[in-house]
Amino acid sequence: MIFLPLLIAIPLVAAFLIPLLSKLWKPLAPIIANFTAFILFILSLYGIAVIQGFPMLVYKFGNWPPPIGIVFGFDALSAFMVLVISIIIFSGAIFAVRYLDHYTGHWKFWTLYMLITTGLMGISVTGDLFNMFVWIEISAIASYALVSFGVEAEELEASFKYMVMGEIGGMTLLLTIALIYAKTSTLNLADIALSLQSIKNTTFFWSILGLLLFAFSIKAALVPFHTWLPDAHPSAPAPISSLLSGVFIKVLGIYTSARFIFNIFGLSRDNAPFFFDILIGLGLLSIIFAGITALNQNDYKRLLGFSTVSQVGYIMLGFGIGNFYGVAGAILYILAHALSKGLLFLTSGSVVYATGTRDINQLKGLGEKMPTTAWSFRFGALSLIGLPPLVGFFAKFLIALGAIKQELLWLAIVAIGFSGVTLAYLLRIENHVYMRENGREVKESPFLMRVAMVLIVILIILMGIGYKPLMDFVIQPATEALLRGTEYINLLFGG
Repeated sequence: MIFLPLLIAIPLVAAFLIPLLSKLWKPLAPIIANFTAFILFILSLYGIAVIQGFPMLVYKFGNWPPPIGIVFGFDALSAFMVLVISIIIFSGAIFAVRYLDHYTGHWKFWTLYMLITTGLMGISVTGDLFNMFVWIEISAIASYALVSFGVEAEELEASFKYMVMGEIGGMTLLLTIALIYAKTSTLNLADIALSLQSIKNTTFFWSILGLLLFAFSIKAALVPFHTWLPDAHPSAPAPISSLLSGVFIKVLGIYTSARFIFNIFGLSRDNAPFFFDILIGLGLLSIIFAGITALNQNDYKRLLGFSTVSQVGYIMLGFGIGNFYGVAGAILYILAHALSKGLLFLTSGSVVYATGTRDINQLKGLGEKMPTTAWSFRFGALSLIGLPPLVGFFAKFLIALGAIKQELLWLAIVAIGFSGVTLAYLLRIENHVYMRENGREVKESPFLMRVAMVLIVILIILMGIGYKPLMDFVIQPATEALLRGTEYINLLFGG
């Protein structure tokens, strides 16, 4: 189980080594970061393999047993999140090597990149509530700096808005932690879950859950708490936009929400139908409002930002449905959207690198001049829309199937129908940027940037074609980890 602390220790050590060693030789910064990202990807695959034989692995710091000591709890859901994080971190690191040509202070970028990686990994495996808050703040503060990395007025303003909204969520979470500790006298997640069972359905129980949902909804950028995201994504460097959209909001907002709702508070659609209807409402509001708003955007990355808000709504919809198929669809959608939207933001970075603009009305005819970028965009878009046999199709299919099984046929129709809106706003980019004729000279993006995009295209195709083993070995175990509810308590205590 020594690999569990390595998930945090390796990127944290890299973050401290980069500013020191890059003074000796500047290329060491991207080399260290990319090597670290590759090691984390290998460890994530090892984690998927090793968790097949156990319901949970528990690493006890100092060999102190829970709830006295701090522990890491690694179940199938944690393994899944670590895998998704490592894929996007690795592809973004490859892409950033050449993308940063137009920026200065490269070592600062890579240090922050490793810090945000450390935070995301820590959130995914921690079994302690206050430690979760610390990891959230480490990743959040690093992301504020990365959004403003270009130090232009637009970027600084976007970062400030993002920081204000992010810290409202962070302070709400800290207040909630204080209230929980005052009531339960513990910070261990399993011990908190045990204490909450004795006060289930009390005013305090629902108040705490409401505060947590508010805090995590800001982090997840769900409507109406989404206002920071459409500004932050266009302003950030493309690899950071890919990271923010691909995994950041899902780890800080979606994963944490699901872990608390199912495993800590022990809720299900059977014992809390009204609460799960609220989740469906939040999901639908995000899908509809952000999807329609995306239709009116002319900024390549801002359009994709509103698309992210809309697509995150599908994930919340799946959790709100609450049955096996809905939850499995939501978990698979986390992966499918991370790959698809992460890829689309990398294509936006490729276009900006080549042309210097994000305005789709000023871009045309890049399909012939930048074929790798164009086809990468098309595969990412088709997966996001839900075209078989790409991985995005199976995620939407499971969510729709879950709605039907729950006798919510209208919900399945709305979820599938709004794929048409997704198609409409992605076609705007296709028609404006890649299809029309263009006489000006534009070169394809550098080799490493194309490698990063092609890597994700291959994963989108392979995970669609290999849906069955993906479902059997990754998605189903992660779904069962959530749906086993408060059995999480016994596993974290005795894993």
